[in-house]
Amino acid sequence: MSKKPAAVPAANNFPKLHNAMWPGLVGKGSPGAEPFIDLDTMLELTAKAEVNGVKFDGVDLFLYNPHIDIDISDDGIKQLAEKIQKKGFVVGSVVAPVWFDGSAMGDEAKRANWVTAVRKACRIAQKLRELGVRPHGIVRIDSAAPVVEWDKNPKENTKLIAKTFKEGGKVAKDHGERLAAEGEICWGGMHSWKYMIQTLEAVGMPKVVGFQADMAHTLLYTLGYNAPEHRIVPTKFNWEPEVFHKAMKKMTDALRPWTIDFHVAQNDATVKGSGDHEKTGKHCPVTDPNGKLNVGRDAGYWLRDGTGKVTKKTRHICWDGCMFPNEMLMKQETWNNILASMIQVRENHGWRE
Repeated sequence: MSKKPAAVPAANNFPKLHNAMWPGLVGKGSPGAEPFIDLDTMLELTAKAEVNGVKFDGVDLFLYNPHIDIDISDDGIKQLAEKIQKKGFVVGSVVAPVWFDGSAMGDEAKRANWVTAVRKACRIAQKLRELGVRPHGIVRIDSAAPVVEWDKNPKENTKLIAKTFKEGGKVAKDHGERLAAEGEICWGGMHSWKYMIQTLEAVGMPKVVGFQADMAHTLLYTLGYNAPEHRIVPTKFNWEPEVFHKAMKKMTDALRPWTIDFHVAQNDATVKGSGDHEKTGKHCPVTDPNGKLNVGRDAGYWLRDGTGKVTKKTRHICWDGCMFPNEMLMKQETWNNILASMIQVRENHGWRE
């Protein structure tokens, strides 16, 4: 009698796959810029994305008009939850709009405004969780402070940012939430991998205030933009695989213990801006031929520990791609390509429950 063939292992179903809604907002709506893409349209594009029967599981939200008013009423939050559930989605992480009249490194008024934005974001996040539509996720923050200003007095400014983050952390804890600071090179006290760790250590609330790793932004950490003293790769680096691996391992081993939220993204390693301390990076389309990352492979630097074991620390991962033309964002093919890449990340570095 021939043996029955072994069953093929089921595909991973964690981490859950989320799409960010803020590409419809970031860089849009101001004079001379392209118009916003409304939340309903972003939800519909996400809902229509499908690859071999697999679809997005949820969305991450930017708590800012015209998508979501930071002062939304309880009834408004309930309606928002119902709208998202009707699309078959849950909510993951939410972005607190801390920049517009606040700064973690500003004067007393700006710091108070920063904390207020975090408090309002935590309220919305908590309500969505209580409504059963938000099973996992964090509240995203940053210092909302220019690197050039931070650079005038690094020690004291890091202390001030940490003090503000700690105030925000206490607010988050009261709401049953956690805060994650995104590693972008344009924000003071967060503009290098070492400065980011120094800031988080100064906060001293590792269970409440952690790090959000974005594959595009953190790649720039290895190149030392805005902080040449913390560049990991050699100045004549030409993307040699062994040098790239060594640099990524060093950075991610240092930041991974703080990482509580993860963005899948692509980057071509170019920056805009001038001077040594005022550059900022950008995202690339996931299929961009100039992208320096092998997305399906390199997500493993964050989703696996130093020994190569899947950490299971993030219950969902989110695609992040900002500042793309509306023409690109409105093409269904764009989101199908993104979803395909996200699926690959989950198959490579996920698990099944």
